[in-house]
Amino acid sequence: MSATPQDALFIDAHHFQCRKRGENVCGDAFVSRRFHNEGRLIAVLSDGLGSGVKANILASMTAHMALRFVAAGSDLLRSCEVIMESLPVCQERKISYATFSIVDCDQEGTARLVEEGNPEFVLMRGAAPDDVPTRSLVSRRFPDRRMRVAEMELAAGDRLIVCSDGVTQAGMGTMSYRLGWRRDGLVDFLAGTILADPVVSSRELSRAVVDASIELEPNGEPMDDTSCAVLYFRHPRSLLVFSGPPYDQDRDAECASLLDRFSGRKAICGGTTANLVAREWGVDIETELPKRGAKLPPCATMPGVDLVTEGILTLTQAARRLEERDVSDTADPAGRLIDLLLDSDVIEFLVGTRINEAHQDPALPGDLEIRRNVIKRIAAALSDNYLRTVTLKFI
Repeated sequence: MSATPQDALFIDAHHFQCRKRGENVCGDAFVSRRFHNEGRLIAVLSDGLGSGVKANILASMTAHMALRFVAAGSDLLRSCEVIMESLPVCQERKISYATFSIVDCDQEGTARLVEEGNPEFVLMRGAAPDDVPTRSLVSRRFPDRRMRVAEMELAAGDRLIVCSDGVTQAGMGTMSYRLGWRRDGLVDFLAGTILADPVVSSRELSRAVVDASIELEPNGEPMDDTSCAVLYFRHPRSLLVFSGPPYDQDRDAECASLLDRFSGRKAICGGTTANLVAREWGVDIETELPKRGAKLPPCATMPGVDLVTEGILTLTQAARRLEERDVSDTADPAGRLIDLLLDSDVIEFLVGTRINEAHQDPALPGDLEIRRNVIKRIAAALSDNYLRTVTLKFI
């Protein structure tokens, strides 16, 4: 029985990773894909043998093959055998090797998880860990490769956490953690973090896990490739972004009313748009003081709106950072907009198409585009890179 739109869960999936000290690339790989028509998400975390470029190739091959096989509904054991046969052999250790964790889940809360070689996954129900029964699969062709398989039903507030051994082995050999952080240390950290912030996002939690594990290492430097992925099952967080006045000025009141009635969070991008809403709502706008050396116009505040920014300059900067996955800086207006976007699950853009003559000024930066194209870039990046559900309405 399919979940109704009201009952359907949103799967907030995100990961964070750090490469081993002295390496140019991370030897772990994470890939995920959302199948909107099926309400399904598949995520794979793979840890390649060793570190550096060779490990990255092994992990990337494993992760992408696993995702394709699972998406196609191929037999699990046979798919894993094909993956193992396809991996190149390490010339030093004479083995082809990449561990993996595969999560196949849907918005009804049904999840199947398969692991080989990675630390055992963690299921957090709220701030408390829960044990999940697993069964083993062993390939006759590769008897040394034993896979753990788990099937479970999840509810709003549950989180699945998978990681590479860079997390559980962090601090190994030190006075405080002779055997490493281990899974118990990870679980304790997850429980404390979620207890302090029950709605912490997957993006924040995965980064917190990696940062905490690295702090256990000598000099705070990662001694192994370190990755953590979090899948957070929750009711969708909605956001409406209104940018640009409508083509027909007679529809100003309609747009302001749509924004007023929206039940989720709200953002306005554009001074003309903000003035339109303020006029229709009968409220005032207060502009924040600009920061020294700021490259973007400052944000503003307005009753009933979570974020108000300048328009095309801020949107263009946000589009570039989202496309390049450069989202760590949340201090400036573009960063604050990105932070709000990534903390939302279902994002609606209401885009006015009235021409602003200032945007056609040849003296403005060369990469400046008209509003609708910039927002299309943002929507594509949110959907492709961050698995958000995005809709566009031009008016």
